[in-house]
Amino acid sequence: MRRLLIYADASVIGGCEDVEFAEDSRALWRCFIEGRHDLVLSTLTLAELKGAPDVVRKRILEIPAAHRIMIAESPAAEGLADAYLQRGVVGPGSRADAMHVALATIGRVDVLVSWNFKHIVNRGRIRRFNAVNVECGYAMLDIRTPKEVLEYE
Repeated sequence: MRRLLIYADASVIGGCEDVEFAEDSRALWRCFIEGRHDLVLSTLTLAELKGAPDVVRKRILEIPAAHRIMIAESPAAEGLADAYLQRGVVGPGSRADAMHVALATIGRVDVLVSWNFKHIVNRGRIRRFNAVNVECGYAMLDIRTPKEVLEYE
């Protein structure tokens, strides 16, 4: 299997400590630690983790620097997130979710992983996010849960 660039939102990192999601989140985490895939983080994800317990925040440090890629918020990502909001893919209260998708799209990752079923990993929303991506001249984005990514390992 080829090495993937995987953008993870805070739900995946926190999922390592959640009974329901720990097994799959930790298995994906091992993929990052071992260098089978690269973890793409954003400044937005790091900001969301500021209020998380220490054990969650420290998870990132387990990933060798060679397997971590940081992407920052940008005017292009802001514009794409605005397009998602304007077209009603998500509501104004879900701007952070729109930004995660925009950052992953602009960052040209292979897949965005999340446990956010309501606003991100939702078949109808995925189609609508991708319709906006194509309309705005970007590639379609693969959006999956960690469990789904692991099934292709």
